[in-house]
Amino acid sequence: MAKRALKAIQKQEVIRIDIGCGKNKRPDFIGVDRRKYEGVDVVTDLLKPWPWKNGTVEEINASHVLEHFTGRQRVWIFNEMYRVLREGGTVTITTPHWASQRAYGDFTHQWPPVAESLYFYVNRNWRKENAPDNDIEWNPDGYNCHFEGTMGYGGLHPELFAKNTEAQHFAMKFYKEAVADMVATLVKKP
Repeated sequence: MAKRALKAIQKQEVIRIDIGCGKNKRPDFIGVDRRKYEGVDVVTDLLKPWPWKNGTVEEINASHVLEHFTGRQRVWIFNEMYRVLREGGTVTITTPHWASQRAYGDFTHQWPPVAESLYFYVNRNWRKENAPDNDIEWNPDGYNCHFEGTMGYGGLHPELFAKNTEAQHFAMKFYKEAVADMVATLVKKP
């Protein structure tokens, strides 16, 4: 992408980026991918510094992209999300649920599968108390981000629709193939 076009995108008052969007960019978002597909506005490598200035992005969408990176690479991606987001900015991350065959069927998905516990590590307070060796303070490859977030699930198996809420939640937590996706919404904290 030409530098002039990227500068025009960066001057937008509200910047929303859809990383790893492929051909499915969200409306009103800047499409970001490593390949030039229709709808991709910025072609870049997510494992190099992102082309946005610190604190300039309002919202990030990452649908079915994080699972394509290794655990260490995911740390880099979370740190870059944190760097480019404005305080209070949000990230929505959708990945295959670790207990769904969708997490394992694609040979480009990396190990380990994305699990709910990953989202504890992106919270500085939890990390410093429970896993300090994962923090940049003690590990030069560690997290320097601080997010608070919520977790949910998408793609509930059709046979669970008739069950009550308690049974659905139990199944989502413990049964293979109960849900297809995990959805996390993170908010940048200072």
